[in-house]
Amino acid sequence: MSGFTHFDAAGRAAMVDVSDKDCTVRVAIARGRIVMAPETLARIMDGQVGKGDVLGVARLAGIMAAKRTAELIPLCHPLMLSKVSVELTPAAPDAVEIEAMVKLTGQTGVEMEALTAVTIAALTVYDMCKAADRGMRIEAVRLVHKSGGKSGEFHGA
Repeated sequence: MSGFTHFDAAGRAAMVDVSDKDCTVRVAIARGRIVMAPETLARIMDGQVGKGDVLGVARLAGIMAAKRTAELIPLCHPLMLSKVSVELTPAAPDAVEIEAMVKLTGQTGVEMEALTAVTIAALTVYDMCKAADRGMRIEAVRLVHKSGGKSGEFHGA
């Protein structure tokens, strides 16, 4: 179990005790994309989706999801986030790129919150457009930056 910390002395899954850790500024950035038919992206950009402003609703859903990550992912700590931003950028001809940045000053990182924000934003796009395009794909959800805390900096692709 080397490298994994969510186990107690008996080898059972447990929430990590972070009470002895220093409070530091912690930031995580995650990215992903949702790929769709070019016609679907055109409808999103033209405001022709019957459920409303797809990118605006997905942005809000991602922010809300980051704030509720502890309710969705077992053993995640409930956190008082100081900032969450979610950006959705059309990438012609057939995708929407999603980036989430989550920040706090605390004793544990915010990687899961950033990854959750991206995933829920992508799922919201899917939900709002599925009537026209059930073949959409959510791809490449990944952590691209992490700073703060004992383990230091991480920079991914």
